[in-house]
Amino acid sequence: MKKILILCLTMSVLLFTVQSMAGQKRSAITPKQPAQREISLTELHDKIAGAWIGQMVGNIYGLSFENKFIEKPGDEKDFPYGYTKNTEKLKKYNGAFSDDDTDIEYIYLILMEKYGIEPTYTQMREGWMYHIRDRVWLANRAALGLMNHGYTPPFTGSKEINPHWYQIDPQLINEIWGYTAPGMLSYAAEKSRWAARITSDDWAISPTVHYGVMYANAFFENDIRKLIENALMYLPANDRYAQTVREMLALYDKYPDNWTAARREMAQKYYIDEPEMTKTIWNANLNGACGILSMLYGEGDFQRTMDLGCAMGFDADNQTATVGGILGVMYGASYFPDDLTKPVNGWTEPFNDRYINITRYDMPDASIKDMINRTYEQALKVVQQYGGKISDGKLIIKTGAEFNTPLEFCVGPMPRLEVGVPCDYSFASVTNERYKWTLKSGVLPDGLTFVNGRLSGTPAKAGKYPLTLSLSNGTQSIEKIFEILVRSHNIAPEADSIITNVYETNTDVLYKCWITFGKSMYAKNVNVINDGILHDTGAVFYSLAAEANIPKIDYFGYCWKEPKRIGSIAFFQGCLEEFGGWLTNINIQYKDKDGKWADVGKYISTPLLPKTDTVFFQPHFVEYVFEFTPVETTAIRMLGDCKVQSHWNKATKNTSAFTSITELSVYGAE
Repeated sequence: MKKILILCLTMSVLLFTVQSMAGQKRSAITPKQPAQREISLTELHDKIAGAWIGQMVGNIYGLSFENKFIEKPGDEKDFPYGYTKNTEKLKKYNGAFSDDDTDIEYIYLILMEKYGIEPTYTQMREGWMYHIRDRVWLANRAALGLMNHGYTPPFTGSKEINPHWYQIDPQLINEIWGYTAPGMLSYAAEKSRWAARITSDDWAISPTVHYGVMYANAFFENDIRKLIENALMYLPANDRYAQTVREMLALYDKYPDNWTAARREMAQKYYIDEPEMTKTIWNANLNGACGILSMLYGEGDFQRTMDLGCAMGFDADNQTATVGGILGVMYGASYFPDDLTKPVNGWTEPFNDRYINITRYDMPDASIKDMINRTYEQALKVVQQYGGKISDGKLIIKTGAEFNTPLEFCVGPMPRLEVGVPCDYSFASVTNERYKWTLKSGVLPDGLTFVNGRLSGTPAKAGKYPLTLSLSNGTQSIEKIFEILVRSHNIAPEADSIITNVYETNTDVLYKCWITFGKSMYAKNVNVINDGILHDTGAVFYSLAAEANIPKIDYFGYCWKEPKRIGSIAFFQGCLEEFGGWLTNINIQYKDKDGKWADVGKYISTPLLPKTDTVFFQPHFVEYVFEFTPVETTAIRMLGDCKVQSHWNKATKNTSAFTSITELSVYGAE
């Protein structure tokens, strides 16, 4: 049974793209639109300016209300909210300042200029790792940790290894793909979906797609309801978020003059009654619904839409930024009231024409006009590359353009292969599953076959097997070396006892912490570390003990009545919190013939451990295999120092240090 569970995980982690694609194909019914549209270059420029300025207004306007209104909405009698405390921050920087609702899009603009209008996942990863070194959380932080671990998208957003896959993150960083594709709705949908997979998966991608289509369509559509309904056509009919949007439309019809009643029903279903595993105030579906309600009840009025976006609550600055940009595209930059774009005396341009970087490494400050001009140039390139043209001061757009994903290898978890355990593993990802795979060189492990990207069979012999694989789209071919590891039999499930310093999680301490996952993720007892289940409900053990137990060394291992010859162990790390859960170093010990703990000596870690103990380099749900000179023993353990890192918004000085672990495997030596 345990072997079957391991096999199922391998299939789910590395075949997730097949399932994801099946669940993310858009509806066969798409809204009718002309095959060609025209927009004057002047109007195009003004609308792209509206996208940037609208996002900046919404982001800074909403920041004061981020996570403020949860149990109940904000009070309408306080409208208009204004910039409140952020007025002083605007004065301090004498312009707009960067935040995660606008800065990653600015990075994406830089990447488009550097690599072309369609950067690859590999290039996006490089941009993330260079520019993003702090100030990201949830799915973004998890994706960054996986990137630093060596993975590329879309694996960095996979629900199997990014436990924050369902959070809001992609909604707030991908709007640029819509407003650089004016009128190209299908292109905007697929490019937004592709980009959302950097951090997210399944239905959490859908709000990004929906909003991306609305951005592209807002160049030509100024009816809010039509904008929302038309964009639904680019989501699967049975998609969770698509159904949520339909419910928001129905709530608006039910309570046309009572937004608080609509908000109450929405919050009841998608926050209070949300399944425990995905119940957070940052849930993508929940916050996406808040944005839709603010658009519907705002009825096209920018100021009221901003206030409603804040009052709807939860992660308010994200929806105000997103819908602010949509209205900016719809009406153009000239529409915005001066009190929102020029709130500081003496400013004569929106935000004093200054965008000041306070969040990203080596991201230059910018003139807002320059950002707009550069984005406008990218939009022209997108349209022209897909058959459009400039004629008589107008941009002629081919609306039926389709986004073609780049040819590239995507890197994620390698298969967990064990002698005698059947495997079914695919190298194919969402970007290239339709391409042709070939084994160019290398010898497959005995018992396995390779057919067009799929590795299957039952391995018969332990060892390491380097394989050179080729990927072709018919006109181009690329090659990459992958090393396949086949392990011997896992003897951890056969242990007579587990040895550790913490056998049960102190749930009182756990629930005092700034935890970001649904409570059903956590296991109460350490017994889960050799049950063969690597993730999902109750799979992750936190060695949380008493408060203020800092510093702390944790250890995990096994005892057997009869001696075992052991040559490697594998530590499968669970989900991590912002303030801790990982080890700063790892040592491996065994009981020698005198019954005393002794070091195994030097070991080889595959992959290498993170080069730093800072949170942004720590990946969720990854495995480290430690190989060493074989030892004969009745007990073995892994131990290390627990890291405690202060959370950006919570004092953790009284929080216990801990390790997050989901599995510790032990392999005999031949």
